[in-house]
Amino acid sequence: MAERVKFQSSTGPMLAGIIDLPEGTPRGWGVFSHGFTLGKDSPAAARICKQLASDGIGMLRFDAIGLGDSEGHWGDGSFTHKTNDVIEACKFMTERGTPSALLVGHSFGGASVLSAARQAPGVRAVVTVGAPIDPSHVEKQYDDILDCVLANGSAQWMVGGRELTLKRDFVEDVRAAKLHSKIKELHLPLLILHSPTDNTVGIENASEIFRTARHPRSFVSLEGTEHLLTGPGQAKRAGRIIGAWADAYLGAK
Repeated sequence: MAERVKFQSSTGPMLAGIIDLPEGTPRGWGVFSHGFTLGKDSPAAARICKQLASDGIGMLRFDAIGLGDSEGHWGDGSFTHKTNDVIEACKFMTERGTPSALLVGHSFGGASVLSAARQAPGVRAVVTVGAPIDPSHVEKQYDDILDCVLANGSAQWMVGGRELTLKRDFVEDVRAAKLHSKIKELHLPLLILHSPTDNTVGIENASEIFRTARHPRSFVSLEGTEHLLTGPGQAKRAGRIIGAWADAYLGAK
């Protein structure tokens, strides 16, 4: 079962989301932050959230500004905006009476949940899947137009069959984002999922996140999984691991 919802972003445009609902009494609730330009319906987002819902954890997944069904222009976003919108998503869940104890992020979204967690109401545990320790890792994806963006202020960028506008403000914002202090000061249980054969965000990112974090912290190797978790059973497996790990952090305090 799923419920389509909308809530206001940190900058004004309405964001579109889906709450994957458990069939029985929920064990708890969570929010999922998708990868860089992927969206709420990407395999990692949809399949992990559906698996968690089948395990009794209701999950909100939502499109970032200018992607999917959300309003606004992607080019007006930034890492700071993505972080703030994760916080807004948690506020929305709290206001509807389903506060999110669990915060899950994939790839760039994993970096955003690390940044957002301490300010997100209700969050008691954090999970990253294939996340970079440095958000500016995404520069590899737009390296071909980076000089043009810095020189001219913006440039058009083709990604996944869509034309997006990449702006200098985004590049500068993501370069300024620093996660080490956020991770050290997290003071929340952290689960790090990463594949040793991830060719997009290398396993060394997971190692550095783990070394930087304080206990309670856990690492699980997603052996045989690629970065986007599109292979048969890959995202479902990640969801099962998250659901089992999160059990101690759901429900009443």
